[in-house]
Amino acid sequence: MSSCSGAPQFEQKRASSLFGCPQRLQYKLDFYEAFFDYADDCRRRGKSLVICGDYNTAHNEIDLANPKANENTSGFLRVERDWLDRIVSRDYVDTFRHFHPGAVKYSWWTYRFKARARNIGWRIDYFFVTKDLIEAGRVKEAFIDNDVHGSDHCPIGLVVER
Repeated sequence: MSSCSGAPQFEQKRASSLFGCPQRLQYKLDFYEAFFDYADDCRRRGKSLVICGDYNTAHNEIDLANPKANENTSGFLRVERDWLDRIVSRDYVDTFRHFHPGAVKYSWWTYRFKARARNIGWRIDYFFVTKDLIEAGRVKEAFIDNDVHGSDHCPIGLVVER
């Protein structure tokens, strides 16, 4: 897997300036569109991709402790979840769900209400890979290490063979 040159240039904004701003959701959706257009271009040029990060969106009900209570909460809005559906429909694989389809594990907990101690969390951190890596058997495992503390997120990981 090699890097792709010509990365898109995104407007620099501080994360703190995005939260609470009415344009935050549209900015996030526009970023997804631009980034995955770029990723698709890399794939057309024969690149296999591993894309990881904090997407700030729980994809499905299994991915957060209280889905009904959060239906109208940013991070679980239908429009955000639809975008993750679009990523999957573009042949990117959510590696944790691929290896652990029924597992209930989270990667983020609010600092409030002793949420982590009570395991009231969200799975919002992902490794997406191009389907060719799965089909070739190169992705061996994906995991969430929620026993590691020190942040409101825990580490997620991926095992890939050359």
